Amino acid sequence: MKSRWTQIRAWLRERIRERLTAAGLLFSLATALVGAGAFLTANNLLFLLMAVMLSALLVAGFLGKLSLAGLEVDLILPDHISARRTIKGKIRVRNQKKWMSSFSLEIVGSPEAGFTQAVYMPSVPRGGAAEDSIEVRFNRRGLFKSSSFRVSSRFPFGFTERRVDVVLGGEILVYPALESQPELEHLLSQLSGEIEQHFRGRSHDFYRIRPYEAGESARHVDWRATAHTGELQVREFAREQQHLIELFFDLDVPLEQREWFEKAVECAAFLAWRISERAARIHFRTQDFDHRVPESCDIYTILKYLALVEPRPGAGCLHPASAYAFRVVVTRNPERCLDAGWLEARILSHWNL
Repeated sequence: MKSRWTQIRAWLRERIRERLTAAGLLFSLATALVGAGAFLTANNLLFLLMAVMLSALLVAGFLGKLSLAGLEVDLILPDHISARRTIKGKIRVRNQKKWMSSFSLEIVGSPEAGFTQAVYMPSVPRGGAAEDSIEVRFNRRGLFKSSSFRVSSRFPFGFTERRVDVVLGGEILVYPALESQPELEHLLSQLSGEIEQHFRGRSHDFYRIRPYEAGESARHVDWRATAHTGELQVREFAREQQHLIELFFDLDVPLEQREWFEKAVECAAFLAWRISERAARIHFRTQDFDHRVPESCDIYTILKYLALVEPRPGAGCLHPASAYAFRVVVTRNPERCLDAGWLEARILSHWNL
């Protein structure tokens, strides 16, 4: 019974756009008592007082409605947002009314908007805007559309609270979580050692002579080639071309294993992000995505893809593409990846994720 009553109260709260506050309830009771006294005693002064009190209630409702009219709400967020990370943003309220300011506004966001705390603005000038800082946090990756806000005001006397809902038509793309986790940090530490071991001994393999680029070390300048061409030339070594990480994320995951898939997405995003921070080249591959960082895209292209990626049960396993790369595979089925040629790859599966 109690749960049913709670549901009814929540349903009414969502649909009633104006409610009486405690002060309004007391004032209404006082007005009723004054009216009753006026009728019982036929006292003109009480009739006059009752008229003033009723007028105050009518004026309060009218001004409260005008105060909320013509408002626009904008949510200003950084360009790059990852899940489960609290970020700083701004909420801006524009008043399109040219003849009246809006007063005593309280803005509350929906869970889809990324914040649910209340923001209070004393006033928004006519034809102007006001903004305030907020903390935003999204608990999952994905594309969030049509964030909604509830704007309420008790202006002018606090007798009633009038509410309006404002819906934003924009979209917010949230990357997978990139936060540091002990198990992922341990995995990254292991991979770092294996990567160094994989490329050890190749730093002195000569690759080619090419023109000097601004900012490069002078110790690789080839003075003989420089004298011959009349322009600075540098020696380039094989490691610069072969220090590549090939990261294959296998999308062949059953739909009923969604929880593991989300964990694998976060692992792939974390590894790609942290490896890119170390200025290593990345060849990121799935059954429907194939890009290299930095040759064909930046790291944010990969994160945007992982923000929206979905399982593809039955998708075929890819074969290795880079001969000299250090290979990392994130898969639910290690056996079939080994059969596809990923014999020398570091395989991350349900056994170690």
